[in-house]
Amino acid sequence: RYLARVGELEATDTEDPNLNYGLVVDCGSSGSRIFVYFWPRHNGNPHDLLDIKQMRDRNSQPVVKKIKPGISAMADTPEHASDYLRPLLSFAAAHVPVKKHKETPLYILCTAGMRLLPERKQLAILADLVKDLPLEFDFLFSRSQAEVISGKQEGVYAWIGINFVLGRFDHVDESDAEAPQELAAGRRRTVGILDMGGASLQIAYEVPTSTSVLPPKQEEAAKILLAEFNLGCDVHHTEHVYRVYVTTFLGFGGNFARQRYEDLVLNETLNKNRLLGQKTGLSPDSPFLDPCLPVGLTDVVERNSQVLHVRGKGDWSTCGAMLSPLLALSNTSQASLNGIYQSPIDFNNSEFYGFSEFFYCTEDVLRIGGRYHGPTFAKAAQDYCGMAWSVLTQRFKNGLYSSHADEHRLKYQCFKSAWMYQVLHEGFHFPYDYPNLRTAQLVYDREVQWTLGAILYKTRFLPLRDLRQEGVRQAHSSWFRLSFVYNHYLFFACILVVLLAIILYLLRLRRIHHRQTRASAPLNLLWIEEVVPMIGVQGSR
Repeated sequence: RYLARVGELEATDTEDPNLNYGLVVDCGSSGSRIFVYFWPRHNGNPHDLLDIKQMRDRNSQPVVKKIKPGISAMADTPEHASDYLRPLLSFAAAHVPVKKHKETPLYILCTAGMRLLPERKQLAILADLVKDLPLEFDFLFSRSQAEVISGKQEGVYAWIGINFVLGRFDHVDESDAEAPQELAAGRRRTVGILDMGGASLQIAYEVPTSTSVLPPKQEEAAKILLAEFNLGCDVHHTEHVYRVYVTTFLGFGGNFARQRYEDLVLNETLNKNRLLGQKTGLSPDSPFLDPCLPVGLTDVVERNSQVLHVRGKGDWSTCGAMLSPLLALSNTSQASLNGIYQSPIDFNNSEFYGFSEFFYCTEDVLRIGGRYHGPTFAKAAQDYCGMAWSVLTQRFKNGLYSSHADEHRLKYQCFKSAWMYQVLHEGFHFPYDYPNLRTAQLVYDREVQWTLGAILYKTRFLPLRDLRQEGVRQAHSSWFRLSFVYNHYLFFACILVVLLAIILYLLRLRRIHHRQTRASAPLNLLWIEEVVPMIGVQGSR
């Protein structure tokens, strides 16, 4: 297993004719990235998925390129959309062998930035791509392969990607002692994902096919939030049918939540000032004491013409309590953030991976990323918040934090750790001692992107096509071999029949000749007997 994973980090052998390639363009809000994937010929087992990996160049670096801004910047000039993507496709064309271009599928998948545009502008951009790109590039590309995907699709692709990398779609080997607990015979237990970005938050996990009876409103909500799909190459095989609950919460990402929190603090403080005649936060001398900032840190919150001066108090527990209203919880059972229905999670038989802010909050300054333990995290976060800002900055200068940490991380770590904790345990109802959450940025030294899940899903029928083509080739080859052997013997059989026919014909001629010979002997004697007397008569005359 280890050697196989190390092999995935080696340079891709583009000279291998048995390799196939695929391209996915992630058109995000801030920029677009193209990912080049490859896979060998399918192994012939219809129950197995394609072995898709990210292509690596001669230096063993992932073949990926990013451009800015996002494609949504082409909203008013859609005729330049293909020009915008040209550098990405030229980059990919230089890495994929030329003879493979015509059979290399290209998928252009747009996310949040394009979703915010009016539909007519979305369609205009996509139409330009479909019209112009095939004129310049020979990749396998059609109208259905350029689309604006929903947050639900993006979550499903992310879920597919992490489970594929972890090998959770493989069949369980009975001799595999490290295999995770099974959900059903031959199937591994899949993992759920938690992903908190700057603006949005996402959760996705597999749910049982049979669910408990729900009230009509909750049942309707559950249907909208559930995605059922077959990753297998044949719809008649159900080994890879999965049912996933997936939800995206816009505004619940780390940075956006901070903005919402500042808006809340500003409005409440100014309203309290007006009611009580106070001047809290109106000047640096009487700042608002923010429990979500490190002790002694000074900052200013500005909204339009309103200004609020704040100073860190570093009270992590109070910070969490102040964040509770932002979760928008309801008293309804089986509801999570913003009152959205949440499918039940079996916390005794589940496993989750936390990405982005879940990893940054645990690792960048606290240095406890990996296996998550609620009480340990809470203690470390509380200790951090209670430190003086001057001490934290000195530690930063001394290199005691992760290389990814910057001043922005130091400044908002207290808030974001409290927000992550509230979201996880109050919003999604994870037990405080839940043992099966792992925070990560890389899995097996690879950054897991939703684009991997996308191409795995998009190409799921290719193995069946290859299997059918292989079957046709084998049948044709078998027919040729059998027909050759059959014709070989048939040829000699025909010769034998002809020889026998000739022999029989000659024997028949010989028999007929003998009959004619025997039949002609009495006639000759009769002729002699008749002729001789006549000659004698004539002689006597």
